[in-house]
Amino acid sequence: MKNSKQIEKHIKGVANHRRIDILLLIAKSRGLTVEDISKNLDCNFKTISGHTLKLVQAGLVDKNYSGRAISHSLSPYGKIFVRFIENFRKL
Repeated sequence: MKNSKQIEKHIKGVANHRRIDILLLIAKSRGLTVEDISKNLDCNFKTISGHTLKLVQAGLVDKNYSGRAISHSLSPYGKIFVRFIENFRKL
């Protein structure tokens, strides 16, 4: 069972509309690079890079290294948050 500090870390990770958009995009299209994400969301590369880093630090997104390319996928906790967000949207 997670303690309150661990839960706070995850919640702060998604406490931004861009990060929510990034999570939902990665859920649909696994293996996206920061460049792919910035193009899909029509947002600045540096902005997306910063938000992606925060999602990784929060344990919601995993980085996958393949040579020079870095792709992103949801962590198990990221998948839980995506399900929560999708259910919450329907209310």
